[in-house]
Amino acid sequence: MSRFDRYLLSQLMALFGFFSLVLVAVYWVNRAVGLFDRLVGNGQSALVFLEFTALTLPNVIRLVLPISAFAAAVYATNRLTQDSELVVMQATGFSPFRMARPVLVFGLIVLLMMAALMHVVVPASRQALALRGAEIEANVTARFLRDGTFLHPSPGVTLYIREIAPSGELRDVFLSDARSPDRRVTYSSLRAVAVKSDSGPKIVMYDGMAQTLTRADRTLSVTRFVDFSYDLGSFIRTSGRGRLAIEELTTAELLFPSSARLTDTGATRAMMLYEGHSRFARPLLAIAGPLIGFSTLLLGAFSRFGLWRQVLAAVVLLVLVQLVDNLAAGVALRDERAWALAYVAPVLGILLPFWLLWWSGRPRRLVRQPIPAGGTA
Repeated sequence: MSRFDRYLLSQLMALFGFFSLVLVAVYWVNRAVGLFDRLVGNGQSALVFLEFTALTLPNVIRLVLPISAFAAAVYATNRLTQDSELVVMQATGFSPFRMARPVLVFGLIVLLMMAALMHVVVPASRQALALRGAEIEANVTARFLRDGTFLHPSPGVTLYIREIAPSGELRDVFLSDARSPDRRVTYSSLRAVAVKSDSGPKIVMYDGMAQTLTRADRTLSVTRFVDFSYDLGSFIRTSGRGRLAIEELTTAELLFPSSARLTDTGATRAMMLYEGHSRFARPLLAIAGPLIGFSTLLLGAFSRFGLWRQVLAAVVLLVLVQLVDNLAAGVALRDERAWALAYVAPVLGILLPFWLLWWSGRPRRLVRQPIPAGGTA
């Protein structure tokens, strides 16, 4: 690579890292607030919150990279134009296509990042996130058992635990079940443990008693027990692993969907094919974005007021490419034979800047001024 290529590529990579860091932080804060309330509110620790946050970051980065690549190309091109550096390179004989070479290399680097995320990192993180979420949901102790607080996991049910030992043992348990209109049963025990079973979560109480109040004749009966098992599954419902999401599948499973995978995900064959081909098509937009930004700004001449018109035009062109991608996705998701439409927007996004580069390299035609009467040419 020439010195100019290395210089422009270094500028693009530095700005790309800055914009990526800022946008990822904004997305992360936006999602972390809701995630924090949901996890910590259900009794999870801060480590679990950090684990879930780390598993959601790959998908956030996947969304951010094309935007930050476009922003880096626009910002770098605008700054080099204002400093007359691109003007100097054009004066030395560099064509627009030659100046766009480091931008193309920059797009290829971002493409490789996007491909790794789309094909490997994001599916693995989504699968791990789903499995970890199912484990958290099945963890009754973390979700519903908290010490020092009167809990109401279901209407008519009150649960109080004085202390939860580090070993998981529950000490001084009070459980009131008033769901039946005919009677009310109150359980109390010195200690208890929460266990899992095939029929659902259970709480096993030791050294306690059960007081049953019959509402009809207002009689109270007391039964002491050494150990007693109470079924928590009657009012605590866990959804389990749930349906498999197509984002968790590998690319090969999406391109060649089996009947078993179609049943597991509940998706159509068209949805699977489009998702599989989009993993190849979307990284191409990482090339289209920087090239659109660079080639559009290259059309403008030096101005003290900046290239705001060209910047606005570049944003409009990028939005147009995204609109085409959305329209193509709507058709491809309904018809399995239209999977090739996933590549329409990326191809358009790559061909468009090449046409703009050709247009910017076209010799400007000078407008001849009329000769005043009696003057000389």
